[in-house]
Amino acid sequence: MAKFFIDRPIFAWVIALFIMVLGGVAITQLPISQYPPVAPPSIVINASYPGASAQTLEDSVLSVIEREMNGSPGLIYMESVAQADGSGSITLSFQPGTNADLAQVDVQNRLSRASPRLPSTVTQQGVRVDKSQSNFLLFTMLSSSNPETDTVALGDYASRNVVPELQRLQGIGQAQLFGTERAMRIWIDPAKMLSFNISTAEITAAIRAQNAQVASGTIGDLPNLSGQGISATVVVSGQLSTVEQFSNIILRANADGSTVRLKDVARVELGGQAYATAARLNGKPAVGIGVQLSPSGNALEAAEAVRTKMDELSRYFPEGMSWSIPYDSSRFVDISITQVAKTLLEAVALVFLVMFLFLQNWRYTVIPTIVVPIALLGTFATLLALGFSINVLTMFGMVLVIGIVVDDAIVVVENVERIMSEEGLSPLEATRKAMRQISGAIIGVTVVLISVFVPLAFFAGSTGNIYRQFSAVMVASIGFSAFMALSLTPALCATLLKPVEAGHHHEKSGFFGWFNRSFASGAKRYEGWVARMLKRAVRYLVIYAAIVGAVAVVYMRLPTSFLPSEDQGNIIVNVQLPPGATQERTLAVMEQVEQFILKQPEVQSMVGVLGFSFSGQGQNAALAFVTLKDWSERHGPGQSAQEVAGRAFGGLSGIRDAFIFPLSPPPIPELGNASGFTFRLQDRSGAGHEALVNARNQLLGMASQSKVLTQVRPDGLEDAPQLQIDIDRDKANALGVTFDAINSTLSTALGSSYVNDFPNQGRLQRVVVQADAPARMQPDDLLKLNASNTQGKPVPLSAFASTKWVKGAQQTVRYNGYPAMRISGSPAPGYSTGAAMAEMEKLAGQLPAGFGFEWTGQSREEKLAGSQSLILYSFAILAVFLCLAALYESWSIPLAVILVVPLGVLGVLLATLMRGYANDVYFQVGLITIIGLSAKNAILIIEFAKDLQAQGKGLIESALEAAHLRFRPIIMTSMAFGLGVVPLAIASGAGSASQRAIGTGVLGGMVTGTVLAVFFVPVFFVVVRSLFKGSARQQEMNRRHAEEAGIGNHD
Repeated sequence: MAKFFIDRPIFAWVIALFIMVLGGVAITQLPISQYPPVAPPSIVINASYPGASAQTLEDSVLSVIEREMNGSPGLIYMESVAQADGSGSITLSFQPGTNADLAQVDVQNRLSRASPRLPSTVTQQGVRVDKSQSNFLLFTMLSSSNPETDTVALGDYASRNVVPELQRLQGIGQAQLFGTERAMRIWIDPAKMLSFNISTAEITAAIRAQNAQVASGTIGDLPNLSGQGISATVVVSGQLSTVEQFSNIILRANADGSTVRLKDVARVELGGQAYATAARLNGKPAVGIGVQLSPSGNALEAAEAVRTKMDELSRYFPEGMSWSIPYDSSRFVDISITQVAKTLLEAVALVFLVMFLFLQNWRYTVIPTIVVPIALLGTFATLLALGFSINVLTMFGMVLVIGIVVDDAIVVVENVERIMSEEGLSPLEATRKAMRQISGAIIGVTVVLISVFVPLAFFAGSTGNIYRQFSAVMVASIGFSAFMALSLTPALCATLLKPVEAGHHHEKSGFFGWFNRSFASGAKRYEGWVARMLKRAVRYLVIYAAIVGAVAVVYMRLPTSFLPSEDQGNIIVNVQLPPGATQERTLAVMEQVEQFILKQPEVQSMVGVLGFSFSGQGQNAALAFVTLKDWSERHGPGQSAQEVAGRAFGGLSGIRDAFIFPLSPPPIPELGNASGFTFRLQDRSGAGHEALVNARNQLLGMASQSKVLTQVRPDGLEDAPQLQIDIDRDKANALGVTFDAINSTLSTALGSSYVNDFPNQGRLQRVVVQADAPARMQPDDLLKLNASNTQGKPVPLSAFASTKWVKGAQQTVRYNGYPAMRISGSPAPGYSTGAAMAEMEKLAGQLPAGFGFEWTGQSREEKLAGSQSLILYSFAILAVFLCLAALYESWSIPLAVILVVPLGVLGVLLATLMRGYANDVYFQVGLITIIGLSAKNAILIIEFAKDLQAQGKGLIESALEAAHLRFRPIIMTSMAFGLGVVPLAIASGAGSASQRAIGTGVLGGMVTGTVLAVFFVPVFFVVVRSLFKGSARQQEMNRRHAEEAGIGNHD
């Protein structure tokens, strides 16, 4: 192949240009995201049942829907949560790789089978099915400087003009309004109703009857009389649209002509549809829109589209209204991708310098550098073909691969140059001879490196998806670079290089002359050492055994984790008040939080949401998203997101009324808070809520005693005091009050009743009836409410009902169809998440019979990936061994190569340990890379030694000669690779934690791998070859190969 291209350099260029064009097109087409889709795709069903308790909602709505969902294709787990405010959701998670659109259609079809069995109130409110990621991409806030615009007006404007526009954008899954649109609120006064003897049922019936659409037909419609000249549509204004019209609804007309109107018993206003959530921006009330990505959305494009759209909409805003995007998680993606791209350029520059130092000639240095953009562009084209995205992981792969990509080209150029200076051949002849010698080695190295990365692509679960990114990049780049080394590089060598006369090498003066002389004397000393080592080979094998032992010990000592925590430029503060606290108290706490946070020098802005938190929804919950200043502005110690969160935890722990937990967001938000484990305790035998709470408390008690676990906490809302109304049904019957009447009185007065809709400025909005605030504050107020009996007379509830305080669930959770409790926690310092999970399983086994457990989210993925890493390493080593055995037609030569692996691994482990990093996904990728690279160095020496031995030289002599010939290219390629990853190992700024994690291990492995390998490989070769001679057939093959390659002819 090389010969073909040496004679046709233009052909080689055409192929290279073709690859570059394809890659250039691919870059513009590829989506950009922070991480590949790691979390299983999920579909969320939202239902609401105003006024229902969590338990009622679970029994009558969620469990009914859940039963239908079992058996949906690809469903792996489902979790439903019912809140005491009457809102509930079911999250269905599907196998990674499931088509989310088809899954959504299937869920919708199954939901339609459950719909007929749901309470009518729930179906009237609408049951929604959405597919979106659970974390917010960004928050758009609307605020107004006009004193006449209150938050309801802002919310109404947002729900009419902003939310629909955002939902239509490409890549947006859901836009959630933290605020409310308008509704006609009818606040009834029970005392006045009693004096007029009017029941809640009559009020809702009157509204329903008098606020109605009338389809009234046409006059002069066909068939008509002859001579009819006109036809016209008849319009009846049936629907009411103003507060005044609603106030004048007639509830009762008496015989004497007097009437009771709605305004006599109620206060009518255009208010908000819901008062559950409220948003704040930097300590002032505002309206927020939380935007979530669709599963296939591109974070950067979607965020950009939202900004453009908001800019366009702001031209039509009413006076005084303004918008801002205080929280935007795509900022981190953008900056971290840019950081990696910068690192990529730094790496190319460093590699170029190393080559120039060794080759000392611009022409020689440019040839390998040309290969880098071609291989990388080819890789982008491959990523597009495989349907991947540009993300942090694929970009890391690119940086890692730069050093490997130039390797093959360096080996070619270095060999051509050596033959020209030693034998004085013309560039064309020298290239031909050089390619004969090393085509085998290049193919060998490529096959080995590719075979190391291919097993990575076959892993299951989220980790598999992460590995696949690296695997694709590495395999594609290495493939392209090997192809270039056999086509474009030799063609360039033959045409670009100038002939040199034999033996010119040491005459250079100045810095390069000094470098050559010292390198040559270093190489001489190196050969002396190797010669001494070969005489005492056994002693060095003992040292080698000690190194292998050290590797095993250090590997066991490394703590494990999934991904390093990143400073993503924002923190999240979860605020939880005691059960039953009101929004007023929550607001007071939130104001204290805002005062503290906004005083911090690192903080840029803060969005607060009341009534909503990670634990659940309710008046006692709140959440804040704090955006920090740009990374460039906070270099100092104590200014990273983790440290700001830690400081806030300390500073806010003085607030008495609430539990406040600031946290730095997890590296992959869709997988939940990845810093520990997520555990679900299930009631499998129907023991009931109380038994489940007791089992949970027993488990938490045992966990707090354990050395392995820390911060084990229940996730979610605690049980709260509830007011239970006991109805004496016999008494109620005797008084002629039906249960239906009691039901409608309570649910309307306390829970609010959605009667129907009214048109308001071109949009249908709700008409809601509820008791006015003073009539529903205390337990006694409830007993003053009246229900109508069968004669139409009002009967106060106190006549047949009594109230008492009980404790009940504010939130109920079901996991895979069983009532469950959410528990999360972390491993104690020095323990791995794996150990913590095993401990939790052991403790759960000590609970009473009938309680089971399951893992979810990140922990489930970790469980699946479990012991995959060791299988992974052994596969990688096995793949290398088998490929080499096939290439060299021998079982013994690959053994000499494989023995090198622990030498590189030692460096990876020591570097990771010294910087205090953990055995995470990046560490594993680095380890695999090093396995391939250590083997590569060994191949370069052993390939030559084998050929020299076949020419009839002695075993030790050929090992020494090979070490002498390959010392320079090995040091050079290793320095090129090592310096290529230095920018990763010393990175700072956005996304630097991942860069350091991956760079550190690889750099350490490269240093020990090279330094130890150049000494040990000749020893391995001599030992293995003296133990296994090889059959006559193999020796004959080796001899023929050596003759073809022309090795040893110049001695």
